[in-house]
Amino acid sequence: MPLSSDLRARASSAAARLADALTAPPPTHAGNDQASTAEHRRGQSLAAGAAGVAVLHGLRARDGAGDWATVDAWLRAATREKVSVGARAGLWFGAPALAFTLAITAPPGRYRSARQHLDSAVTEMTDRRLAAANWRIDAGQRPERAEYDLVRGLSGLGAHLLTSHPDADQLRRVLTYLVRLTEPLPATGTGGLTLPGWWAGDLPAGAPAGAFADLGMAHGVAGPLALLTLAHSRGIVVPGHLDALHRICDWLDTWRQDSPTGPWWPEKITLSELRAGRPAQTSPGRASWCYGTPGLARAQQLAAIALADTTRQERAEAALASCLGDPTQLTRFIDPMLCHGWAGLVSTVHRAAADARFHPIGAHLPALIDHLLHSLDMTEPAGGRPPGLIEGTAGIAAVLHSLATDSTASWEAALLLGRT
Repeated sequence: MPLSSDLRARASSAAARLADALTAPPPTHAGNDQASTAEHRRGQSLAAGAAGVAVLHGLRARDGAGDWATVDAWLRAATREKVSVGARAGLWFGAPALAFTLAITAPPGRYRSARQHLDSAVTEMTDRRLAAANWRIDAGQRPERAEYDLVRGLSGLGAHLLTSHPDADQLRRVLTYLVRLTEPLPATGTGGLTLPGWWAGDLPAGAPAGAFADLGMAHGVAGPLALLTLAHSRGIVVPGHLDALHRICDWLDTWRQDSPTGPWWPEKITLSELRAGRPAQTSPGRASWCYGTPGLARAQQLAAIALADTTRQERAEAALASCLGDPTQLTRFIDPMLCHGWAGLVSTVHRAAADARFHPIGAHLPALIDHLLHSLDMTEPAGGRPPGLIEGTAGIAAVLHSLATDSTASWEAALLLGRT
């Protein structure tokens, strides 16, 4: 349903207020102390630093609500330190983050030299990552999530390529790798159980010993599902593409939990849970983009559209609609930000509503936007949050600006939320 003019005006006003609080980057600190270095390194962060703020101001400049001088200032702040192409680099940090920022903000001909330099660095980095990942699969070893996830892994690098270089052969090689990732690997010590190829060997902090499967959008298999789906919807298809979509969807079907308040999915599945056939998690978590029902439902809605599977699409939309009607899931939010707060939920629902066929998901948007605006009023001022896109003030402002202008912004590719 269309937003009222009053709600658009409130969203626009809040977006402008937040953007104004990020007009100038923080000054460079003199000296070589560790705090100063950490601050500069964070500049390369799409999630929490200057790169993410440049995305916001580029979005506003393109829509006539801002100016390119402000974008330039934040881009300079993002590149004060040597740009990272190391193990931590990915879509949300380092060279890929800056390349993504320029790809979605720069008008034709602007920053041409910088874009070429970054694209070359990201191409070399992606080739190294692909070679290592394919060697690992050939060796029958388990991956770490950072190999394939959205934040640091090849799904995130693929999201950048899909946005900026959709015709590149390298994108097809990333998709081919993701198809391989969905194929089962030989497993020992599992009592004959079959483990999916994304069954990870790295462990989150505080987790019990043993490998596991992560289901979420940020670090789990929903990210590869979304990327494979978005590529398919643009006619970019590799051998085994549809089989991979079905394998992931079937896995999510297996671990879908039904409750009186609607379907939900656990955040992860361990080997003991796989043996038991049920998760230890007994109820849904918060309704976040990163691990909650909204992100998983959106990924499956996109897959259903790609597969022309109306039954799956109806079920995905029903899961999202039920989640939005469950106060228990919604009241677990503690902040307004994108990754795990109100802004991420609003953005997810905004994009899902545009594709919905079976449930009036958009009818929830006015109340959700009210919650987001109220959350802004109740939490610390913008100066107390990180400035960036995914985990900071810029992301909140970008969501509100997109709502006010009714735009389907390409920056949401950083969350794999929509078709661009």
